[in-house]
Amino acid sequence: MIATTTKKLTKTEFWTLADASDLTYELIDGIAVAKMSPKYFHARSARRILNILEEWAKDRGRAEMEWAFDLSDSYTPVPDLIYVSFDTLPESWNENTACPVPPELAIEIISPGQTFGQMIQKASSYLTGGVLQVWVVDPAAKSVTVFYIDRAPKTYMNSEVITDDLFPDLAVEIDRLF
Repeated sequence: MIATTTKKLTKTEFWTLADASDLTYELIDGIAVAKMSPKYFHARSARRILNILEEWAKDRGRAEMEWAFDLSDSYTPVPDLIYVSFDTLPESWNENTACPVPPELAIEIISPGQTFGQMIQKASSYLTGGVLQVWVVDPAAKSVTVFYIDRAPKTYMNSEVITDDLFPDLAVEIDRLF
């Protein structure tokens, strides 16, 4: 990621900048940071995960790509994918704004130039901010590390399948993502 401002911005200033640009920005510690443009492996993994989540999420909630949500006055991340249930954000909600609540699931896909350590920091911030589960997808390692609020992270690889009581009937086969 490349920082695009050096001055700390208010939330209003951030949204003015983000709304006027063709770039996607995150607000990190009050600084607007342009998101890296995804490459093929990143885009392919994102599409495959989104297809799985959308099929599962029918009548349950929303699975969306790059939908910002506010964690604090100085932190508005834009995960690669999120899932937010209709229990958390009613199906009737329909506004062209950032997600007004922390999603149940945030997914980050590591791009070239990003490190697993950076993603661990994001996962920690998301969990502290109310996200219930974070998946860090590593296309190079062909793995998904799941971060939980109540237990240690677990890395899934090869033919392993991600399942969790938090997302009933969702089964994500790691081999299908890469």
